[in-house]
Amino acid sequence: MGDRGSAGERGAHGGDGGGAALIDAALGFVFPAALRAAALARVADHLADGPRAPAELAAATDTDPAALTRVLRLLATRGLFGEDEQGRFRLEAAGQALRSDVPGSVRDGVLMITDRTFWLPAGRMDHCLSTGGSVFEEIFTRPFFDHFAQDAKTAAVFHDGMAAMSGVENGPIAGSYDFPKTGTVVDVGGGQGGFLAAILRAGPGLSGVLYDRAHVVAGHRLADDAALAGRWSTAEGDFFTDVPKGDVVVLKRILHDWQDEQCVRLLRACRRALAPGGRILVVDAVIAPDNRPHQAKDLDLLMMASLVGRERTHEDFRAVLAEAGLRLTRVVPTPTVLSIVEAQAVDDA
Repeated sequence: MGDRGSAGERGAHGGDGGGAALIDAALGFVFPAALRAAALARVADHLADGPRAPAELAAATDTDPAALTRVLRLLATRGLFGEDEQGRFRLEAAGQALRSDVPGSVRDGVLMITDRTFWLPAGRMDHCLSTGGSVFEEIFTRPFFDHFAQDAKTAAVFHDGMAAMSGVENGPIAGSYDFPKTGTVVDVGGGQGGFLAAILRAGPGLSGVLYDRAHVVAGHRLADDAALAGRWSTAEGDFFTDVPKGDVVVLKRILHDWQDEQCVRLLRACRRALAPGGRILVVDAVIAPDNRPHQAKDLDLLMMASLVGRERTHEDFRAVLAEAGLRLTRVVPTPTVLSIVEAQAVDDA
């Protein structure tokens, strides 16, 4: 493809305006492709005990030595792996979370984000610009969540990936909000229960209900924590029509999946479930009204391409909550990319 080195050098000195930088940006998709390949091959797991030569590492991962070297060479430019003078590759500190056997592993999250259910629609974003809607159904013949309901393997990738992403953020988010000392927390669309578990660990006087579709709840992990015994239950159903009763109703990474009209239906169901004086906590990314980089803006385009929802601004949340008979009371920042949008029923204001 020509001399990229000289193009980059010209761009660094301003000789061709921003052309070289734009070419580098256009090539940016190659990095997540390489990251996915390494994650699938579990390369990080096989480097946990120290550096290995490409041939040895390839034998352990059932990959081609030359191809593996080329992939790791690129990933090394981002500090995930390193190469010594003998040509052996090592796992760097920045790549540790790619291992599957460490606390805070995001391997499953990487595999979810780079799965074809997000990757292919993202490559058709021009369709979204032309139509204003998702291209997912055109590619996969059915809407996003219907596709998962029919494809257990893909559904597992999604739910395991969400659990991995949530695993590193649940504790900090739960610790950012002053939950009541007692009462019931209902985690709506709570997946495998990681966030509910973090809330219950932080509030020993609380009980919780994990609420989701039957096939999702079946994979919950609440029973794995003996400290939570007797303080949780599960419930199955359609959150657009009915939600279990509670003092705090939590929606983490849920509203961004849906259009405003659907969010209003969901929020109204949550409002009906609230005990007097209760709160609804929407835990989502909040887009800042400026041009600073923020993961919310990347996630917003994934939502546009694969689902029907979007990330929202402070005012977007205020409007959709008001339509559901709720008042936005405050937005609580957290150490993660997500914020806690707190709301209460207008009748309780």
